[in-house]
Amino acid sequence: MAAQTLQQPSFLLANLKADTTTKPLLQRCQDLVKIIDEYPAKELHLIFPWLVESVFGSLDGIIAGWNLRFLHSRSNEYNIVMDFLHPSGPMMKLVYKLQAEEYKYEIPVNYLPGPVKACIQEGVLPDCPLFHNKLQFPLSGLLTLNIALNPFEYFMYSFAYCLITPKNYPQGHHGSSTDSAYFVLVDTYLKYFLPSEGNVPLSPFSDSRGSVTAPSPRASTVSFAGYGVHSPSLLKHHIFHQPSVNAEPSAQEIWRSETLLQMFVEVWLHHYSLEMYQKLQSPQVKEPFSPTEEHVLVVRLLVKHLHAFSNSLKPEQLSSSPSAHSHTHTSPLEEFKRVVVQRFVQQKLYLFLQHCFGHWPLDASFRAVLETWLSYIQPWRYTGEKPNPQPDQNRTVPDKWETFVQENLLMYTKLFQVFLNRAVRTDLVNAKNALMVFRVAKVFAQPNLAEMVQKGEQLFLEPEHVLHHRQPRGYLTPSQGGSYLSSRQRVVTDMVFKVKSHVYALEGQDCQYKQMFGTEIRGAVMKLIQIIAQARQTAKRISDQSGEVAANNSFLSWFGFGSPDLNNTFHGAEPEESGECLKKTHEFLDRALENLCQIFKLNQGQLNQLISNLGSSEDDGNSKQLPDCIQGENGLVLTDLGRRQIINGLRRFDIQYQGDPDLQPIRSYENALLVRLLYRISSLVNERFAGHMNTLCSRPDFLGRLGRHYLTDPGVSTQLRPSPRTRLRTESSREPRLSLRVLASYRTILLLLLFYVFGAFLSLGPFSSTMLLLAGGFLYGLFMMLFGDKLKTH
Repeated sequence: MAAQTLQQPSFLLANLKADTTTKPLLQRCQDLVKIIDEYPAKELHLIFPWLVESVFGSLDGIIAGWNLRFLHSRSNEYNIVMDFLHPSGPMMKLVYKLQAEEYKYEIPVNYLPGPVKACIQEGVLPDCPLFHNKLQFPLSGLLTLNIALNPFEYFMYSFAYCLITPKNYPQGHHGSSTDSAYFVLVDTYLKYFLPSEGNVPLSPFSDSRGSVTAPSPRASTVSFAGYGVHSPSLLKHHIFHQPSVNAEPSAQEIWRSETLLQMFVEVWLHHYSLEMYQKLQSPQVKEPFSPTEEHVLVVRLLVKHLHAFSNSLKPEQLSSSPSAHSHTHTSPLEEFKRVVVQRFVQQKLYLFLQHCFGHWPLDASFRAVLETWLSYIQPWRYTGEKPNPQPDQNRTVPDKWETFVQENLLMYTKLFQVFLNRAVRTDLVNAKNALMVFRVAKVFAQPNLAEMVQKGEQLFLEPEHVLHHRQPRGYLTPSQGGSYLSSRQRVVTDMVFKVKSHVYALEGQDCQYKQMFGTEIRGAVMKLIQIIAQARQTAKRISDQSGEVAANNSFLSWFGFGSPDLNNTFHGAEPEESGECLKKTHEFLDRALENLCQIFKLNQGQLNQLISNLGSSEDDGNSKQLPDCIQGENGLVLTDLGRRQIINGLRRFDIQYQGDPDLQPIRSYENALLVRLLYRISSLVNERFAGHMNTLCSRPDFLGRLGRHYLTDPGVSTQLRPSPRTRLRTESSREPRLSLRVLASYRTILLLLLFYVFGAFLSLGPFSSTMLLLAGGFLYGLFMMLFGDKLKTH
């Protein structure tokens, strides 16, 4: 090993790069473990940026790395990667080894979150103290600004950024999986560095230089020289007092927990500032960042863990006041738990969810965003207590959560209003969409929650002069000549101040707050209830029609007594419109109606009046009409009312295939080879005898009528009025033509086979059976030609 120790670092890096193409992952990881153990930090420093990039990929997405987002437990390399990247594994050992030194690693400012990058480019100190005092100036000027991070910060930033880097899916892989190596690693890091029980495990190299400062109000514009890397930090204070030499080890190690959390929050959530969010309300502004479903699932994991982490705070620490705990011994980790959700996550998550609610497609993938929101507003689900045997619907929200509800009022009220706007534009006949409406109604219908939200709104609407009556000195207790009333007033005043501060911090001082239980939102809820009732009727109608179709297409119809029209099998029905899904839709919508009535105190009489206004008979008549349209230059144009009618299944256009019937997609009950072969034969016959067929079908006598029966589409005369764009295209399909596609159906093939077998039992040869078949087809055509119109009228 002496020779290897003397090896130049550049040779070490070159060898490692060469090994990536010649050695399997297991052998490369084994080599890296030996190198990390045996080489000094001075030499490991040069390979660290390359190693991080080779694992997590480059920030621009060109280098894929180990594809952690697409690596699943079924892969042979899964366990190798998980062991190497474990918080106590070789990679983290390398991080700690470099952390003990003064090494820094640069990241271009262009790869920072949008608001942070904008602040730095404008010369303003960013909100997050994680980026304070770390700006590096290149010799070339301000065009390629970088920030210098310590090894732990650099590692965690690269790990977090891996989630939002645009990457192409490898063949056979799919995203948004909760069993990927990346998702499991996030969960592992959260449990390790933000433990609900015990302290953060000590690192092998004790070091307190990496401590980060707490979030603070944005400072005014400063010059870049004010917070260069070698300048003193502008914000020296910490949310905890800096640990003394004799302090417990957790006080020296808590900076890793803060760093990890702030990296995750900044990279995953901080893409929208308050000013940017307000600009995004304009439809002309292009959205700067669009999260994926996989991204949202990871954010939900973070939210759930932070609730569990915060709720693990000891009851005596939770109940103590700030003035009290300053004089008693409180561990830094316990203090961190107290402020973690409100101080580090609330504002950025609110803007993140606001953007998702407003820009996410109106489909079932929104469920990930919805569950993230519902997880945040229900912290009582993550207390670590044994679940109550009562169903969720009957569980009363404990009074101790009233403060959380009030300090997160907009999370409940504003996002509920935005969800209402989505719900009225969503197809609620779809069971997955109906489930989302039911989930929201079920959560807000929990006993005591609506009352907490109402009380929070009342506190926000307290007149401003209430805040000016705060006494500058401490309140007197009854034993000192005071009264309990003054103490109660102080508590109410503090609550009013907190609620107003929360709303103004997230929405701005000039926000126009709409009460969740006010007249306007109540009207929007009434509108949603009507749409839910309409969707229920539509689901019932579709279910009844499906039953009729199933009865018509029974076993006997399979043998030729059903409708042969191919258009009946090409109506584009969704799998969500199956009978079972429609039953679920009805169940979800029924329970959603019950919950909404419970939340907004609607009695059964008001509900019945809303539903009766629809009129089932009117709905049945309207369902056969066209959606609401206006006449445009190129035909009918849908109005907003017409769009809502289509979305909720109240009305629809009667869409039929109007092209060449022989060119329709091959069905599952057809033989693909025969379809193509018979189409070629038909095309040759039609091209060669087109003139003769036109002459035959144009005759007014008996032969002309018989030719038109066999060589023209009987549905042409009853087709719907075509649009201007399809009128020219359908003219060609009206010419007489021979179509043999029916012979490619497996049903037809089986019927012919049974017919020839039956003929063999009757001692009929193939030729005799064929002639009998042709004679029967001729007689059937003759009968339909003579009596077909009369049968249709009946």
